Amino acid sequence: MGPNQNGPVILDDLLIVSQSPHVRSDESVRRTMMDVLIALLPAMIGSVYFFGFNALKLILVTVIAAVGFEALIQKMFKKAIRIGDLSAVVTGVLLALNLPAGTPWWVAVFGAGFAIIIVKEFFGGIGQNFMNPALGARAALVASWPGIMTAYITPDGISAATPLQILKSGSGTLPAIQRMIFGDIGGVIGETSAILLLIGAAYLIIRNVIDWKIPVIYIGTTCALLLVLGVDSGNLLYHVLGGGLILGAFFMATDYSSSPVTPLGKIIFALGCGILTALIRVKGGLPEGVSYSILIMNVAAPLIEKYTKPKVFGEVK
Repeated sequence: MGPNQNGPVILDDLLIVSQSPHVRSDESVRRTMMDVLIALLPAMIGSVYFFGFNALKLILVTVIAAVGFEALIQKMFKKAIRIGDLSAVVTGVLLALNLPAGTPWWVAVFGAGFAIIIVKEFFGGIGQNFMNPALGARAALVASWPGIMTAYITPDGISAATPLQILKSGSGTLPAIQRMIFGDIGGVIGETSAILLLIGAAYLIIRNVIDWKIPVIYIGTTCALLLVLGVDSGNLLYHVLGGGLILGAFFMATDYSSSPVTPLGKIIFALGCGILTALIRVKGGLPEGVSYSILIMNVAAPLIEKYTKPKVFGEVK
């Protein structure tokens, strides 16, 4: 260890010597991840209530696999094993909530490995991944096994199209809005109940874990552009409640590592997510679009930050 002119001098895990100003905070990665898990708890309980053992199995398999892969790859890279920060657990839960109830366990394990090894650890680990690991894994699974990843069932175990698939095809009967609010519809196990997701989102906002601007601007922009593109206003609630918009906007677009940190950058990021989601749903070939919208904006996040960085006080260009 030696003096570092540009950064803090780390004496050990507990003592860090750096220039002022100093900020004291009780926040930690583990505390933040624990808050996210608490916020996801209603959706997890709801998924098990609606989809039974299949949902519980997927949550357990993805969490155990994500933690196991993280410990294994960190040991192989001769890094400190940091599974105790709970970030791998969060990734596992988010991945499970993005899977249809009938997903085979081995597909879930593959997704957990892709999320942790390829998206997260190959790029330096927590805080350095350039895209959301769970969403990156979901995209890989959809590309690899599209039949499995789009085989949705209702809580009754019946194969059924999602509300967004019905809107896209223009045929079929849409469920009642009330059923969509409480989660009695087909889809991936974590996105069916809007009310349970919003309870968790409110907890994150109250705890100051996430900034409300990204999800609110994201959902608002999606709705506004859907109307501009000719979507019937009567179908707008189906677009908000019937897919992954709430889950993506509150729990994935707000990922610290893969979204901008500057105030203006957050707004641009959210606007971009909303615009892309609406365009994909109306002009693209997919009924959904949330995952790909967030992933595309994840890639653009460093550029957004570069051009929205606040001017340093006293800086002369």
